[in-house]
Amino acid sequence: MKILCVDIGTGTQDIFLYDSRLDVENGFKLVVPSPTMMIYRRLQEATGVGTAVALHGQTMGGGPSQWAAETHLRAGYAVYATPAAARSFNDDLDVIRAMGITLVSEDELAALPADVLRLSMRDFDFGAIARALGEFGVALDDLTAVAVGVFDHGNAPPDYSDRLFRFDYIRQRLQAHNRLSAFAYRAADVPPIMTRLQAVAQAAPQIDAPVVVMDTAPAAVLGATLDTAVRARRRVLVANLGNLHTLAFRLGPTGVEGVFEHHTGMLDRPKLDDLLQRLASGTLQHEAVYQDQGHGAYIPFAQPLPLSDHGFGVAVTGPRRGLLVGSALRPYFAVPFGDMMLTGCFGLLNATADLLPDLAPTIRASLFSESSTGVAPWDF
Repeated sequence: MKILCVDIGTGTQDIFLYDSRLDVENGFKLVVPSPTMMIYRRLQEATGVGTAVALHGQTMGGGPSQWAAETHLRAGYAVYATPAAARSFNDDLDVIRAMGITLVSEDELAALPADVLRLSMRDFDFGAIARALGEFGVALDDLTAVAVGVFDHGNAPPDYSDRLFRFDYIRQRLQAHNRLSAFAYRAADVPPIMTRLQAVAQAAPQIDAPVVVMDTAPAAVLGATLDTAVRARRRVLVANLGNLHTLAFRLGPTGVEGVFEHHTGMLDRPKLDDLLQRLASGTLQHEAVYQDQGHGAYIPFAQPLPLSDHGFGVAVTGPRRGLLVGSALRPYFAVPFGDMMLTGCFGLLNATADLLPDLAPTIRASLFSESSTGVAPWDF
């Protein structure tokens, strides 16, 4: 059995090819620039030479690519975009027009002058991954499944805060299914409001295997729980410190006992320590996080969690995990299967076992065998 797992973040896209014939540690892996960073660099080059740009393709992650597009516009150069590509920056096309981007149809795109640089927008490029691995003699024509993670704010209605819309979605998913794999879907089941996940799912027809898509932040937390030391804990806080967003879950025997999400760029170590302490004590209020320009907090179970119990109560993963170096909380830096960069991929693989039950026994035998973790599985 082979499952391609691709965790697409702001800085990198992390790729893991699970092969049930191998120990997890021996799976093939790549860590390469993220799609939004690739577009960012192409836009920077276009700004440097003064070339107009046309964006087309699918809705994908923004962030760096949007910042580069805005810089390009401020420099006085044109940016054209099809509606689907433009929604990478904002689902509200009036906002896109206000940025100065000219919206064009596919026909209008084709009619633009030849010297306008066309950039194809997409989060998940299966063909590029297949070609890259093919250079090393690794074929992807026999996949059993594909799992892809991206961060999705969702398509908020007008006058509905993007931050609040995303956190309402997080809360509602946990109320419906109190487990981290609640944020994963088979391609055909992605809610219409999750436009970035939808765009990834639309790439599925080219793949002759089931496709699972998942929000990348819960995937990273789920992957961190596969670390031996984290799994051995009865209760633990697990924080994913991403480049743009920080998502922290309090986990226990019954599943998710609390969660908050904030913008990483607005956090320092003292503030993050305070948020985690209040999540542990059950006193963190949604309004306090939201008014601080975060997304929010949700604590359905208020039983306090002692953070000093057995040496640590906080596990951390993600590219910005260094924010917690030296924390009074003495965080544990999770390294599932010896590779922090693939934490999200391992979470995607774990969620795939939940969504594709026929594959579950084989996947779980790899993830939860004594040789892999040393302890029995803990159901998140």
